Amino acid sequence: METTDTFGATVTPMVPESYNANILVTYKDITDGVATYPTVKVNDLEWKLERIKRLEDQLSRSNSTIGKIIDNLTEDYWFNPNTEKEEILSDLCTILDHQPKKEIQFEGTIYISGRVDVPLSEYEDFDLDEIMSELSVDIYNGDVVIDEFHTEDVREV
Repeated sequence: METTDTFGATVTPMVPESYNANILVTYKDITDGVATYPTVKVNDLEWKLERIKRLEDQLSRSNSTIGKIIDNLTEDYWFNPNTEKEEILSDLCTILDHQPKKEIQFEGTIYISGRVDVPLSEYEDFDLDEIMSELSVDIYNGDVVIDEFHTEDVREV
């Protein structure tokens, strides 16, 4: 299968016709100075290599972040009388891509009213409290959690 690169040139992937991802290969692995020669399938080895690439990318990003933090941790910056601690914290939060949050607990009262149609033949056995036990409260905001709710004084009017 041919593709085109960013300059419009045709590129043919370099996959040999005899490629077999399930073939077994043996490779040298040195751990703590001890060499071993494990045998694995090619696709397992490719998976390990992909994980290593991702870890290297994460390490590179982490090193960059640590470098930025260290650049901000100079004596001139920390002990400068013209620099406020909020400014320093804000800079560090920006570098770390962190948004500090404060949890606020709340409680409130919800008034509800409504209607339910009940067949006359079932009216005498109808239990409004049972229906209200299925009531649920939710907020469509990922940062709000409803820990508890209950109904009181549910009555027919």
